[in-house]
Amino acid sequence: MSTDYQQARVALGTRMRELRAESSLSGRALAARLAWPQSKVSKLETGKQTPTLADVRAWVEGTGRPDAADELVGRLRTLETQYRSWRRQLAGGYLPVQEAHAAQGGRTRVRRSFDPTLIPGLLQTAGYARGVLSRYTTVHPAIRDVEAAVQARMARQRVLKDRGRSFHFLVWEAALISRLCPPVVLADQLECLVPWLVPGRVRLGVIPLDAALSVPAGVGFSIHDDELVITESWHAEMWLDDPEDVALHRRAWDELETSAAYGPDAHRLLARARRRATA
Repeated sequence: MSTDYQQARVALGTRMRELRAESSLSGRALAARLAWPQSKVSKLETGKQTPTLADVRAWVEGTGRPDAADELVGRLRTLETQYRSWRRQLAGGYLPVQEAHAAQGGRTRVRRSFDPTLIPGLLQTAGYARGVLSRYTTVHPAIRDVEAAVQARMARQRVLKDRGRSFHFLVWEAALISRLCPPVVLADQLECLVPWLVPGRVRLGVIPLDAALSVPAGVGFSIHDDELVITESWHAEMWLDDPEDVALHRRAWDELETSAAYGPDAHRLLARARRRATA
């Protein structure tokens, strides 16, 4: 868990404890009033548990401080914007995650992304997306709605047709050869990338494996209107809107972009990867 996230969660818990104390309620009394275990009140106040929106609303009502609802909800949404654990996000399946990204895609006018191991979601074929999402069930075994998530991912791609938006995708060559689906599916996916090599609103660059890199490839991320960065780890997805965080990722993206191949050079890399997939 990130230090910034934990500090913000502790601060939220401290504020919730202050509201309880100002109402002259003990932790036991508030727990009884809300029909909660006393341990839940303690964990929320000490920052050991993240409250849900329902928890926050119940808290302000239980402490007689409905006027504090907007403040606590704002703090909670800031937490969720910064750090979204996969365990919590995927509790409802893959589909809500795809819907959240679709909503953000509808707000983004200029998107830049870097993917070191995967074809970008907005450029995936259904077969490739199915292969990728199915493999994530190995580490998130509770998920069963892969097909619904695939269809939602395909629907998200309509945003590419909007002439009022632009997209610049960078992929490391490793993403072209990673066997996350059957070879015939991978070959089809690579063929479907070719039209995006033509300069336009949607631009695709490939960073060769043997390119001289000025920065390490690192993890994948996307930058939305230079105002938001979305990146992830095995444990969580981070939505970062602090200007310094955005600027850091933009510097990394700019450096990676200097090593990218475009046009005929990128086409040769795609062709080479396709030959490997069908060999």
